[in-house]
Amino acid sequence: MNITLPREQGFYFPAEYAPHSATWMGWPFDDDYWEGYLAKARADFTRLIEAIARFEPVYLACAHEEAENSAREALQGSANIKFWRAPLDDIWFRDIAPLFLTNNEGKLVASDWQFNGWGKKFRWEKDTHIPELIADKLGISRVEVPIVMEGGSLDINGEGICLTTRQCLLNQNRNPNLSENEVETYLKDYLGVKHVIWLHRGLEGDKTDGHIDTITRWVNDDTIITSICEDSSDPNYESLQENLTLLETMRHPDGGDYKIIELPLPQKRLELEGERLPLTYANFYIGNGFVVMPTYEDENDSRALGILQMAFPGRKLIGLPSLGIISGGGSFHCVTQQQPKL
Repeated sequence: MNITLPREQGFYFPAEYAPHSATWMGWPFDDDYWEGYLAKARADFTRLIEAIARFEPVYLACAHEEAENSAREALQGSANIKFWRAPLDDIWFRDIAPLFLTNNEGKLVASDWQFNGWGKKFRWEKDTHIPELIADKLGISRVEVPIVMEGGSLDINGEGICLTTRQCLLNQNRNPNLSENEVETYLKDYLGVKHVIWLHRGLEGDKTDGHIDTITRWVNDDTIITSICEDSSDPNYESLQENLTLLETMRHPDGGDYKIIELPLPQKRLELEGERLPLTYANFYIGNGFVVMPTYEDENDSRALGILQMAFPGRKLIGLPSLGIISGGGSFHCVTQQQPKL
């Protein structure tokens, strides 16, 4: 199927809370990258994959023989997992996997944006080929997009309204020659976006330069959940208040107000190698009938779980440990990518 601009053929990126055919993930494997936390990261991944696989199939990419053997051993009691071998630099599938598009004719295509290791901070030469490998595995068409973009920098609802941050999408280490309007045009042409809500900054310590999925997410087409910091001495306090104030001025396409839900950050501050880790509850993953939220052995864990359960009354809310995964700089949403159900 020859596709130039997906928008012209009715393709769009479905909301995460729409039904899934599967979830795509990778198995952690590089002990040097995980700085001694590989075993803890794998323990967190095991619980996360087991939880997701109870509700929908999981495609699990393994970089080499040791990774696949350890994954199979850890997950040997779980069904609904499809192991496959793929060369990887890392396992952040939200950013390296394709953004799957569909249309009203029930067709699926893989949107393949350029990836440069979050502004050339980390290795990316293998990861950039993952969309092509997945498209070939599924036997679907792939649309190459000529600009740098990561899935974690965008959150799109079922009406094509996109949440993002200027800190990331307009960063000089991504697409230095593109203006805000030009970036919006790419989002509209290649993802079916109709309108963009620009927030300014993300969390301190976020090596992705302010991914939206660490701070602000869609709950449904009319409801936004956004992180707040209750400690005025925290560097995150001012930026998250600024985001909240901006969101409260946003209007639904029909003119009504969006419902805004405030979600506290964890109280604790953790550092690794002298750098702050971006602990957040907003990095939850929405699947078929469930939501899985990261926990950090923090005083706000149970409070955040209660807020999300009220926000998603029709889904099973699952809280799972993420202190191992966050040592790599992200959490549950960062390591997953949904494949929409046709």
